[in-house]
Amino acid sequence: MPTDPHGSVVDLDLVRTPGAPVVLRAPELSGLDSALDWLRAHRTAVREELLRSGALLVRGLPVRSAADFAAARDVLIEQRAGYKEKATPRTDFGEGVFSSTDLPAVQPIRLHNENSYTLDFPGTLLFCCLTAPEEGGATTVGDMREALRQLPTELRERFEAAGWLLVRNFSELAGLPWYKSFATDDEAEVEEYCRQNTIGHEWLEDGALRTRQVRSAVVTHPVTGERVWFNHFAFWNQWTLDEDIREVLTETYGPDGLPFATYLGDGSPLTREEVDAVNAVYDRVTVRETWQPGDLMLVDNILCAHGREAFRGDRKILVAMGDPVSLDACRPTVAPATGTPAASRATSGR
Repeated sequence: MPTDPHGSVVDLDLVRTPGAPVVLRAPELSGLDSALDWLRAHRTAVREELLRSGALLVRGLPVRSAADFAAARDVLIEQRAGYKEKATPRTDFGEGVFSSTDLPAVQPIRLHNENSYTLDFPGTLLFCCLTAPEEGGATTVGDMREALRQLPTELRERFEAAGWLLVRNFSELAGLPWYKSFATDDEAEVEEYCRQNTIGHEWLEDGALRTRQVRSAVVTHPVTGERVWFNHFAFWNQWTLDEDIREVLTETYGPDGLPFATYLGDGSPLTREEVDAVNAVYDRVTVRETWQPGDLMLVDNILCAHGREAFRGDRKILVAMGDPVSLDACRPTVAPATGTPAASRATSGR
């Protein structure tokens, strides 16, 4: 049984429903101070459950604002983590609190592990619902231990041996421009960051930036010792895009100029059928729970990937990142590398 810091047994009111993340029901509490006291008393048990389930939704807390959320974050997460090499627009509410994403409501977001392409990344994510949408909009999660088990053996072995390659073409029109992603308009600072973080980079004729980075697709959780599928390979692969969007991007930027492109670590592309097989695994492990105002959801960023449903109506979901983990601590099967320029010229026709 879980225990509190004083060794007393803590009985969590957990609800386990097929197709949904584990839900922890909080008792009726009079206000934020009482909620924070309850979280402190149950923190150890909550974190133990998180390591078992990978994601845990806490329901019934009087969390009503970004400041309330930041206070709850400071109880549940000891150390904040930064958001590096930004890929999506977010609103910054201060104190390490952001909007979950500012992408259009009609656009679903597939499962991914936050910052899987960086050399250190948040070990824990904490989400909060301030305004629940009228329809859809769940923050979906999926167990990446199970995803690794379900991957076709041949694909898993190829990724274990080669890792995955991410190629980014930074643009003002698609994705984020390089100065927003790297939070500086100094080209020398970007180049130094790339050197320190094992990222290949080249400045193109029009002043745009292209980067390449090879990372491990399979890692080991530093606490539980469990192997997991941990990457953005399918998330940013061209075959995951809607057909119309893929055609427009390819016609606009050319096959070498897509904002994001992914390959095996040796630069070879996967077929559409192979990418579909990876996405089918994500679909099978996805679980969801409809948001209610005040809900918190802890996600172990290594054990679980997360995403977002399309939605209708106002939606305000906040996120904070913490417990930074280095890739080195996760026993990657492939060492970080910069890739080669030739890899960025791989085409889907091969």
